[in-house]
Amino acid sequence: MTYLPLCLFFATGRCCDSGLPSHLWQQKRPMESPASKIAVVLLACGSFNPITHMHLRLFELARDGLNGTGKYKVVKGIISPVGDAYKKKGLISSSHRMTMAKLATESSDWVEVSNWESSQNEWQETVKVLSDSVLKLILQLFLKCTPQLKLLCGTDILESFAVPNLWKREDISEILTDYGMVCITRAGNQAQKFIYESDILWRRKENIHLVEEWISNDISATKIRRALRRRQSVRYLVPDSVLAYIEKHKLYSEESEEQNSGVILAPLQRYAKDAS
Repeated sequence: MTYLPLCLFFATGRCCDSGLPSHLWQQKRPMESPASKIAVVLLACGSFNPITHMHLRLFELARDGLNGTGKYKVVKGIISPVGDAYKKKGLISSSHRMTMAKLATESSDWVEVSNWESSQNEWQETVKVLSDSVLKLILQLFLKCTPQLKLLCGTDILESFAVPNLWKREDISEILTDYGMVCITRAGNQAQKFIYESDILWRRKENIHLVEEWISNDISATKIRRALRRRQSVRYLVPDSVLAYIEKHKLYSEESEEQNSGVILAPLQRYAKDAS
């Protein structure tokens, strides 16, 4: 099977039957009607430490938001937990985070978990995760129609683009140009103002889909871990299966929160070194 042409087709949102070169493919299949909806796959990258109901809600909100435009049809959601080499403080083993993510998505008929990123020995840039997700999706999920792949996130990711040495400028440009983002915002936040004040985001603003979350939900993994360290209940904040797993393996303690303490985050190490 020829991988490269399929990979190139993925970001277009067009349908194809094989890895034919584009000029042959165009002869084989007529152009789609402008009225046809664009198939979309949502990819969420992050620590998921642990995965919460809010993480799952992001997918539901994004699907409703995109489908509601009448232009898109969301066909799949993918959760990609970061690898241990990310070196974030309090980050527990990826094997635990992967298992919890799989448990959390067992009841979903459209959100799945990818282990590619978490299985890598080195930290992988988000744009690389997007690129490799292309091949996996084509091989496993879509034989005829290749959808657009979009990065799903909260406004914290938009804001993190401004943190020195956390992102490469060219990676941000590639994400926005070749894929696009679906950003879940909260009532009263200033996502649009942040986009306006950032030249790189403003130039690609048409590829940033803002979806407002009207039902406020302040669940965060940080708060979950804090409650667990203090032996407070987190039931109904995480799926029951995830809570049972946490309790069984005695995850999230004062000791685990010190994991990677004093270690510089992987992207900061890499990009600061490149800049020097």
